Amino acid sequence: MSETEPQAESTARSSATTTGETDERIREEWSDYSFTGEAKLSVSDLDVYYGDDHALKDVSMDIPEESVTALIGPSGCGKSTFLRCLNRMNDRIKAASIDGSVKLDDEEIYQDGVDLVELRKSVGMVFQAPNPFPKSIRDNITYGPRKHGDLDTGLLARLTGRDDSETADELVHRALEQAAIWDEIKDRLDDNAMGLSGGQQQRLCIARCLAVDPDVILMDEPASALDPVATSKIEDLIEDLAEDYTVVVVTHNMQQAARISDQTAVFLTGGKLVEYDDTDKIFENPESQRVEDYVTGKFG
Repeated sequence: MSETEPQAESTARSSATTTGETDERIREEWSDYSFTGEAKLSVSDLDVYYGDDHALKDVSMDIPEESVTALIGPSGCGKSTFLRCLNRMNDRIKAASIDGSVKLDDEEIYQDGVDLVELRKSVGMVFQAPNPFPKSIRDNITYGPRKHGDLDTGLLARLTGRDDSETADELVHRALEQAAIWDEIKDRLDDNAMGLSGGQQQRLCIARCLAVDPDVILMDEPASALDPVATSKIEDLIEDLAEDYTVVVVTHNMQQAARISDQTAVFLTGGKLVEYDDTDKIFENPESQRVEDYVTGKFG
């Protein structure tokens, strides 16, 4: 090897880091997280490309059931890409190609013949900006169950004796109560959902997700567009949901990740999972110097 080659190699490695981020060799044991209980999702050797851009590189991790897993890291590190892999939302992007394995309850979701509608019913998504349908609050909640054939309402259903209106009312009540918004809007169920505040709209979207009875709830920065009061309500809700659901949350807010999650996965520049462990361990005594620098605000 020539004298210039090591320098070129070091320069190439450094160019793959964010300004202020130290260069460091990643160790596999930093992301080999052990926990009690069952894994709801198991990811192995996951690579994602957008055309020639290698967005995620060889990511492997198990996500415990009935818990909150936070995904943190600077912009462009691949955490939202990873989240979308968990219910194959990246399939909607023509330039995306995915290699590797993602298993939900030991069933491979990337095998041929997977029903994507059923998969996304089991693994629901809540997006960064609230996106209620321009319909009534009631219709927002019942939309998914009706589309899946779980509810039959309307004139024809009544004429044929298959009307599920009473079941629909119970579903609306349950979903809105689970989303901690029932008391605020119970007298406005026939109002257009677009008239709700931003925080209420986001909790409505969470209720809409809960209405189809998912196993996993994915959240992509669900409180980033909200004020502090609305953010606090979303955080309290996430913690409550983890008693019955597996929740995976992308957040840029370090304090939020520390408050709401049981375990935290840190993605840093280059699409690599650098460290994954109990949240207290990540924030108080991380193994990686890069992770310590990131969570203490030295870069990001």
